Amino acid sequence: MTLTSEQWIFGIVAALVVGFSKTGLPGIGILVVPIMALVFGGRLSVGATLPMLLCGDVFAVLWYRQHARWDKLSVLIPWVLLGIAAGTLLLWYTGIQGSQTDWLDIIIGVLVIAMLGLSLARLKWGDRLVPESRAGVGATGVLAGFSTTASNAAGPIMAIYLTGMGLDKNQFMGTTAWSFFIFNMTKLPIYVFLSLVLPSKPMVSTETILFDLAMAPLIILSAFAGKLLLPHISQKVFNLLVLALAGIAAVKLIMDQIH
Repeated sequence: MTLTSEQWIFGIVAALVVGFSKTGLPGIGILVVPIMALVFGGRLSVGATLPMLLCGDVFAVLWYRQHARWDKLSVLIPWVLLGIAAGTLLLWYTGIQGSQTDWLDIIIGVLVIAMLGLSLARLKWGDRLVPESRAGVGATGVLAGFSTTASNAAGPIMAIYLTGMGLDKNQFMGTTAWSFFIFNMTKLPIYVFLSLVLPSKPMVSTETILFDLAMAPLIILSAFAGKLLLPHISQKVFNLLVLALAGIAAVKLIMDQIH
């Protein structure tokens, strides 16, 4: 496929947001999901976004790795793996459907809107949303694993969980960095496998790999900028703007497939 000028602009914006989100403002990462879906469509966008996220993860881990709270992360990982398995089944099922409708576009749109709702609820109720029971932690892990596999959109879920654990800023960044690096590395062979067994509806293609390589310098640049500059920006105003833009893009994804 040949990308239009508009798609390249969207892709560049997504690459810059990836770097910023990994090293400066984790909450803005949700914006990447609908933007990339507008560039490649639902299914290909999920696979195209993953290498971009991993590129940003590397810098986040390098800078914040020593601050990770493994005790908070380890209890969640088994449940996340269960959610990843459920997300993989969804990707396989939508891949074997003969419909011309890209159902993953709709699913991504719905998941993004749900994550935005969680983000807004977090602003209002804060720590009261944090799961405290074993069942609540399990449900959080499953939802995080499912949403990250189906759409790379687990950020708000993990943010609610980790902020409620009483972590300071560096601990939050370190634990977030390691969690998403582990989750994303786990998803990489899954996406490659699904592309091989469902070649008519791949998640990874030559075009997406070349796109990711082209975007890597921008992600690296914005990762450094995020660490140096974004702490000086009003996070509240910036996050609200991101939520609004992500919501608009998510609604567009859904409406494009309905009409």
